[in-house]
Amino acid sequence: MLDQHRDYVLRTVEERGVRLVRLWFTDVLGTLKSFAISPAELENALNDGMTFDGSSIDGYSRTEESDVLAIPDPNTFEVLPWVDNKSAEARVFCDIHNLDGSNFSGDPRQILRRTLDAARAQGYEFLIAPDMEYFYFETPKRGELPVPLDEGGFFDLTTTDVASSLRKETIRTLEVMGIPVEYSFHEDAPSQQEIDLRHTDALSMADSVMTFRMIVKEIAAMHNVHATFMPKPLEGVQGSGMHLHLSLFKGDENAFYSADDPNNLSADAKAFMAGLLRHAAEITAITNQTVNSYKRLVPGFEAPVHISWARNNRSGLIRVPIPKRGNPSATRIEYRSPDPACNPYLAFSVILAAGMKGIREGYELPAEAGANLFQMDDAELAKLGINQLPQSLNDALKVMEQSELVRETLGEHMFDWFLRNKRREWMEYKTQVTPFELNRYLKSL
Repeated sequence: MLDQHRDYVLRTVEERGVRLVRLWFTDVLGTLKSFAISPAELENALNDGMTFDGSSIDGYSRTEESDVLAIPDPNTFEVLPWVDNKSAEARVFCDIHNLDGSNFSGDPRQILRRTLDAARAQGYEFLIAPDMEYFYFETPKRGELPVPLDEGGFFDLTTTDVASSLRKETIRTLEVMGIPVEYSFHEDAPSQQEIDLRHTDALSMADSVMTFRMIVKEIAAMHNVHATFMPKPLEGVQGSGMHLHLSLFKGDENAFYSADDPNNLSADAKAFMAGLLRHAAEITAITNQTVNSYKRLVPGFEAPVHISWARNNRSGLIRVPIPKRGNPSATRIEYRSPDPACNPYLAFSVILAAGMKGIREGYELPAEAGANLFQMDDAELAKLGINQLPQSLNDALKVMEQSELVRETLGEHMFDWFLRNKRREWMEYKTQVTPFELNRYLKSL
């Protein structure tokens, strides 16, 4: 099968007249990286990989052990549709290896592959469908506040809606790149959009999220518009999340479904949810990795704050949607805290690891929190045993540092580097004097 994929890639490059093949991979924070090779080098790259200097990539190698191999995954090959056909380009995602052929410990894609292999060894396939939220703004000038393109709200559509045209062009491009879309609409905040991707296996979806972010920005830039996945770019309105619809399958059977349960949730589903809830605070630094992420995770703006679950209650961390027409294969859970600025490979890894630990160790699911948690005070929440997610990046890093689950999932190299990098971000943030402080204190103190 691998040889068939390689043959297809080589044949397509020749038939489509591809002039450049871009090798894509990500750094530890989920920033897309790339270098290009000529078609003449492609067969060699597919067979043996391409050497590059890993010391120049955040979280990769030290200078004295810098070289690593980028080995293309032929399953991910696509011709880029936004490039002029006269100079066609293609992209392919890569796994990063050491020069001896072993897996490189700083490669986020390899970490997700390893976590998926562990679940597969227990008979499970992990599927994800993300709701991708983001903003369009006028092209920003340095030091100026972001300017939305519209003042629309949920599902608004007007004949002069520039964002609607951008969304449609984005969706067409996604489809050409083999990324199917389920829904798209104007979100609640001014100039905020949502495009929901159809579920697939977690590794393919992580690749799709990276491609999605590139396409959204590329299409926007072509129209002199700036697209951003910053979790909270505007005050006083909701931020952008990446709600994840999660399911486990055993063969063709949905492992989360049970006809005998009032909520149609299997024992596996309940234990998986319990694992997510128990380890939610530990994995939050990964699923919400910027200081800005925690401006979104506040009460009153549809983002979760409390570690709880419920059916159709959007104030909790986990929601259990009601499947359409009672379809067993549609039974799933929605994990609502992640934002689109995360590294999807690492986020999907720690989410799966937390859920699978719940299944392996038989965690018991807490009682459902059916009430609106935003309307409860701390004493009421304490009586129910409901804790909060970390309220800052610093809080999240402190909890993560003590987590054996996150350490084992990421490996020592990735775990240590991520903590160092994010502590540095927090210290840089702490030293900033913000407009809020100047407006509040400069004259009064």
